[in-house]
Amino acid sequence: MNKAYLLLLFLVSLIIIPSSMQAQKKAEGKNLDQIVALVNDHIILKSEIDQQVQQYMMQMQQQQGKQISFGEDIWYTVLQNTIDRYVMLDQAAIDSISVPTGKVDQQINRRIQQYIERIGSEEALEQQLGKSVVQLRADLRENYREQMTIQRFQQTKQTAISITRPEVEEYFNKIPQDSLPTIPEQVAVSQIVAVPPTLANAKSQAREFAKQLRDSVLNHGKTIEELAKKHSDGPNAANGGKVPMMAINDLVAEYSAAATSLNTGDISQVVETSFGFHVIRLNKREGDKIDTNHILIKVDNESYDDQAAIDRLKQIKDSVETNDDITFSEMARKHSDDPNTASQGGRVLHPQSGQRHIPLKDLEPALYRIVLLLEEQGDISEPKKFNMGNENNSKKAYRIVRLDDRIEEHTASLKQDYSRIKTAALRQKQQKEFAKLLDKLRQEMYVEYKISVPEKYKQL
Repeated sequence: MNKAYLLLLFLVSLIIIPSSMQAQKKAEGKNLDQIVALVNDHIILKSEIDQQVQQYMMQMQQQQGKQISFGEDIWYTVLQNTIDRYVMLDQAAIDSISVPTGKVDQQINRRIQQYIERIGSEEALEQQLGKSVVQLRADLRENYREQMTIQRFQQTKQTAISITRPEVEEYFNKIPQDSLPTIPEQVAVSQIVAVPPTLANAKSQAREFAKQLRDSVLNHGKTIEELAKKHSDGPNAANGGKVPMMAINDLVAEYSAAATSLNTGDISQVVETSFGFHVIRLNKREGDKIDTNHILIKVDNESYDDQAAIDRLKQIKDSVETNDDITFSEMARKHSDDPNTASQGGRVLHPQSGQRHIPLKDLEPALYRIVLLLEEQGDISEPKKFNMGNENNSKKAYRIVRLDDRIEEHTASLKQDYSRIKTAALRQKQQKEFAKLLDKLRQEMYVEYKISVPEKYKQL
């Protein structure tokens, strides 16, 4: 078994804590196992904690690349975390905090699709796990529901906590001067994007090829799977174009509309979406979820009118630079083809923090190279080609970039970095307040230790 398979099986084992197996142990094997704690109606067995400790140590060894020594601190920490998990789940139920089944299934489907892409095919995944994808989904569902409910509970409680400017200043003033962090050089930039239009015959050629493939399925004994593997431009081509059970709302509207109009096993007409042209087979429908295979034919990248996009951006750049009444942000809202930044006046935000100012090192490489050539605030670049979207769904595009602001490397200060410092101060306050809430809930709920637990581990 190769490393990819081993890693995949390890990842799955971390997620699947077989609830049915635990329930069976708790119902039938209380005399064969030791009860270590009770939380309201929840029974926590020693074997349950042992299993989680083993999984935790395996995970740490994978991450750190070295053997992890067992210690009682690990065992008691896992026990306390398990107690807290039940406390939060019970309080979430009292507060009517829950996660819709559709959201749970959406996350499960994404994870299963990652497994399939990593291991090669759905059939290979089922063979390695010794169970069907349907059973895997069922095994994951309750654990995912619990994880997502706890996350929503924490978010609900923490987002209700705010912070004042005096509190931010107090937080900052407690940091010793010689411990103030160095803030790396940051920039604020905006962009206007133009996607090249297709040449006159490019779409018709792609559509015609998709029609030919559909005809091969309907009239010449070919299957969607074999043609997808050979001709599809989709990210799941190697899996025969398989799109596992997904909520209809998670698919592009044209795709879901065509698929849901089919009977099981039927082949659709050629369907056009923003990705290209599809031939779809409906495999199964369960409520508002569908299982399909498809062939995707994209419009040939060489069949786009790049010069038209470049000329459009040059015209926009000239309008902004020669007319005081026309702003870059206004033109971005009206003319940019990037929906993620157009509504924000073209402003590019940090993908993780959402901050306006982005450290140079965090810029994606293509944008970094553009920014290096912009010297003064307000400078606008020439049109540059880039891939818009992610690795599974990208398209060729061009953009012009404006340097809105640049902050040189410096020692952190309230004047220059208030937003960043406020975020850190708020995070610390939220963590402290949530810890107080959790401690209060432990006192209010029925929590009983059935073994001797050192006091230092009871309020981690």
